[in-house]
Amino acid sequence: MLKIKKQISRLYLSSILGNLSLTGAWVAILAARGYSLVEIGLAETVFHITSLLFEIPSGVLADVFGRKKMLLVSAAMKIAGNIIMIFSCNLFMVCASLSFYAMSYNFSSGSGDALAYDSLKTVRREDDYEKYASNQMILYRLCGGISTLCAGFALFIGHQAAYGADILMGAVQIWALASLKEIRMEPPDGHEKTIIGSVKKELISCFMNSLSFLKEAKKAVFFMFCNSLVGAIDILLLFFLQAKLPEAGIPGAFLGFALFFMELGGILGSGIILKCGKLRYRSVFALAAFLVFSGVLLEHSGMYVIMTIGGFIAALSDDALQVRTNTILQNMFPSEQRATLISMESFTFSVIMLVLSPFAGILFSHW
Repeated sequence: MLKIKKQISRLYLSSILGNLSLTGAWVAILAARGYSLVEIGLAETVFHITSLLFEIPSGVLADVFGRKKMLLVSAAMKIAGNIIMIFSCNLFMVCASLSFYAMSYNFSSGSGDALAYDSLKTVRREDDYEKYASNQMILYRLCGGISTLCAGFALFIGHQAAYGADILMGAVQIWALASLKEIRMEPPDGHEKTIIGSVKKELISCFMNSLSFLKEAKKAVFFMFCNSLVGAIDILLLFFLQAKLPEAGIPGAFLGFALFFMELGGILGSGIILKCGKLRYRSVFALAAFLVFSGVLLEHSGMYVIMTIGGFIAALSDDALQVRTNTILQNMFPSEQRATLISMESFTFSVIMLVLSPFAGILFSHW
């Protein structure tokens, strides 16, 4: 029998270990190493090109071979990226490292949520998923905030030592993931799963079934696009604020605290949305979009206090929308293609980021 508390606790622990690092403010670290915002924007573009290529295949692999296995692959990919970054001496190696980070993100993005939802579904506690999603966003922001709070320390000890510490964290994460239980959900009655002798055919079948679902469920595609658009703008804003706040005159000792404060906005948003169950999705999206664009406008004020408030507002609205969207989509997705469909949402996000990243780098470098 599945011990759901242990399963969910291990997923939380893996999330903490996967997001807590000394190198969370990687944009600031690269800037301190002498890379320009245009070069950083290019590296970010490489990250999203890689993510674009591997996002959907990683979800299909998770659905066919198991979500736990792909979470382990994700942790291994992140360790590989850290090793490359330690020895990086040019932009090419930095881009190679970010490519491994992208693949790490790919292999975990759909797998963790799919495993959590189906674990809860096994014990008939699907209604608890929104709380799980909210807690995961809180952990993501909290760990991200602590990581950026360590920006000054990471710069002090040097990027090699900082990424070395992340390797140790990755090893502990693999230990935590190893104790997870794989969940295999049976298809609904009347939809017997086809026994396919070829792995290749099984992968293709999973992918085509996911496309068929999205073709019929146009509302799911709408939710994916809305959430990805708002999320992309927020992420770009927070990334470039790491480099722009020092240029706006913020004292170096306060940079980490400013970045941590912005992450607290996401924590607040993840909690607030649980209190707004009766608020329609379109209203949540409209309000979130308005607040994120307001954050962008505040970022262009040139005053670091106001810029920080803008980042806080953007993170709050983005995470509130993320939790609501994630819950709605999980309730719509069939279990046997869940990881693939979650990856398709991440694919949408990567496409938008791929378009926006280079323009954002040029815009902020001339601002």
